[in-house]
Amino acid sequence: MMRGPGAWVRKRPRAIDSAVAALVFLYTLPMVRAAVPPPVPTIAGVLLAAVLCGSYLLCRRRPLAGFGAVVAVVGVQLVLGIGFLPADIMILLALYRVALERSRSTSVAVAVVAGITVVVATLRWDNPYFATSEAVSTILLVVSVWIWGSMVGIRRAYVAALEDRAAQLARDQENQNRIIVAEERSRIAREIHDIVSHGLSVVVVMAQGAAAKVHTDPDRAQQAMRTVESSGRTALADMRSMLHVLRDDEPGSQAPPPRIEQLGLLVDDARTAGSPVELTCRGTDRALPAGVDLAVYRIVQEALTNARKHAGPDLTRIDVGLTVDDSGVEVRIRDDGVGPPSGRRHGGHGVIGMRERVAACGGELQVGQAPGGGFEIIATLPIGECA
Repeated sequence: MMRGPGAWVRKRPRAIDSAVAALVFLYTLPMVRAAVPPPVPTIAGVLLAAVLCGSYLLCRRRPLAGFGAVVAVVGVQLVLGIGFLPADIMILLALYRVALERSRSTSVAVAVVAGITVVVATLRWDNPYFATSEAVSTILLVVSVWIWGSMVGIRRAYVAALEDRAAQLARDQENQNRIIVAEERSRIAREIHDIVSHGLSVVVVMAQGAAAKVHTDPDRAQQAMRTVESSGRTALADMRSMLHVLRDDEPGSQAPPPRIEQLGLLVDDARTAGSPVELTCRGTDRALPAGVDLAVYRIVQEALTNARKHAGPDLTRIDVGLTVDDSGVEVRIRDDGVGPPSGRRHGGHGVIGMRERVAACGGELQVGQAPGGGFEIIATLPIGECA
């Protein structure tokens, strides 16, 4: 890509300043002899020109110090009676640098000092290039330089503010993308956990039952293995659907997500696996948002999985109650088992997933020991679209 000269100049500011100072100094040298009156040695004019040009180089880092140095040298020049030197133009260049980089109040004060210095020099020098009548012109020149520097400084500040805002917007967008990715990863993790945990728990329980009955009751063992096959195929199909979503080059699954209407099949599978589950539904004939529908199904699924894992051998009953009314949906799962270990009752992966689903729907989740013994999970979800 071709770059303009402006970009080259912005990348080499010190080289440009050095070149300007050198050119002005070289241009001044032939005129020093005519500007220096006797008995002042000519070398004094050369030194003053050199210091004037050198002071300008200081303005890039320290504009006020550089301007002060230039004014001081001009003052020495006036005291020695040395006439106008082309290097005196550095006072205007130093003023420009101050107006460009310093605040309005500071640059105004510097412009006043520059104006006074230039007017005094104009009145002091008896030179055809400068006359008393031209004092007003020199003041206008000072004002013009100050305005020029101030406008360029304002423009640079505006461009810098736009660049900072663009960079901030880019950072905000990047952070937002990271949040979206994290939320999506969390959602996918919940789905995978629910699918794997539920499917494998059924497979393990039924496989254990089949192994125990394979010699004494082959028919029941065969039925258990068929359930293992069915549960495994279902879990595998769900996993494939989730993997399709994770692949950029393949479309997501078009199969509808599980809904409340399928709770009966979920409970039947649990009963087949040996869990004593009773399902009670009230008001489920009304339509619910898809997010709430899925959340209810996954909460019941995870609760049944937890009961199989942690309720213990003395489990005799799991009650699943679902109530839908105008205020929202209440899901209540209670068993008479011992529940999960105390360290995992509020922070296991399954409970974390349930909390995230409920929170996404703006609801509340209660998990813990039930009054009178057993373990209970209560989820209340408003009838609103889940996030």
